[in-house]
Formats: sequence, C-alpha cells, structure tokens
Amino acid sequence: MSIVNLTNISILNNPSTFDAPFSFEITFEVISELQEDLEFKLIYVGSAESEAYDQVLEEIMVGPVPVGVNKFVFQADPPKVHLLPQTDILGVTVVILQVSYREKEFIRVGYYVNTDYKDEALREQPPPNVDFSKVERSILEDKPRVTRFNIPWDTNESQQIAQDEGMSMDSLPFQPAFGQIDTSALMKQSMDSVGSGMPRFGSMGAESGQQQGMEM
Repeated sequence: MSIVNLTNISILNNPSTFDAPFSFEITFEVISELQEDLEFKLIYVGSAESEAYDQVLEEIMVGPVPVGVNKFVFQADPPKVHLLPQTDILGVTVVILQVSYREKEFIRVGYYVNTDYKDEALREQPPPNVDFSKVERSILEDKPRVTRFNIPWDTNESQQIAQDEGMSMDSLPFQPAFGQIDTSALMKQSMDSVGSGMPRFGSMGAESGQQQGMEM
C-alpha cells in the first residue's frame, strides 16, 4: 500500500458560476513519517485538441505532514478565459488533481466538468460571445477517474506498490452533481476527446499505474 492515501474529496461549491474558485476539501491518511512535503496541483484541461491549453490553476506544498488523518481545503482560481480557445469554453472538459512526493506523482484524480448556460434557451441558441454572467460550471463529483503510480518513498523499506484498498470508490462519498444532464453522453464525449501525450485518465499500461473510476 501507499504511504499516503486519499480517503475523501468533497467539492465545496458545486455547481458554481464559471468565475468562482475551485474548492476541494481533501482528507488523506499518512501511515509512515514523511521527510518532505506533499505537492498538490490542480490542472484545467483547456482543450481536447492540445495540451498547450492546459492551465495549472494552483500548486501548493503541504507540510510538515504528521502521521495520521489530515484534512485541508484546497482552493484554486478559475481558468484564465483569454488563454482558452473560444470554441472550447462551453461544453465538457476535465479538471485534474495531482498529488506528488519528491516531485514524483503518486495519485491523480480527474473529474469531468460541464460548462454551459443555465437557461435552456441560451443553450439552444447561444450568443456569439460567451456571457459568463449566465454560465454555470458543474463538476461530475460522483464519477472521478483515479490513477495511482508506483513511486519510491523515503527508504527502501517504504517503497510501496499502490494497492486498490488505498482509495476505493466505495470509500469516497461522492454525490451526483449534474442533475438532469445526460452524464453518460458527457463521459463518452470527454473520454474520447481528451488529448494525447502523457496519459491522463485511462490510457497507461498496467506497469505504469492502476486506475479506478469510470469504466470505459
């Protein structure tokens, strides 16, 4: 098992306006003393066509971290609109939480995000320029994609192979966020379109990591 296990993630402001900060309450357990801090990073996928539009919304170091259960609120600014392709602002995208130790990522949690007008008439006939005052952001909280990576920890004795029990879907009390939105269609659209390059959700081999979450 891993030295650090995420045990719960709660999204505190969901749904929200597009310009609201992201806010995650993260609970994790440390089962052995760590010599260094943990790094938490939140990435917004700006376009399925190119990773060049990805934005790092926030990156923080957490520590020193005591052995036991720890909890904190991770907040990040919304994406910078002027850096997003205008054709990709509305619709389905992905936000990714990465956790690393000694600059090595050991867990990644991805969520699908739907950004659209709250008003049905505007969804059917959107204005030529996005009216952000009427746009809502919804995170599909109950369908995360969890991927673990094997990393060395502080000593040879504590080099661990990630195990499924570290963070199972049954242990995370995620709640649906999309209401009447057709989530199955959103999942397929986003999963099929997330860009190539370093695997984000489910394209890595068994030797690289173990995944849980949405079934392909």
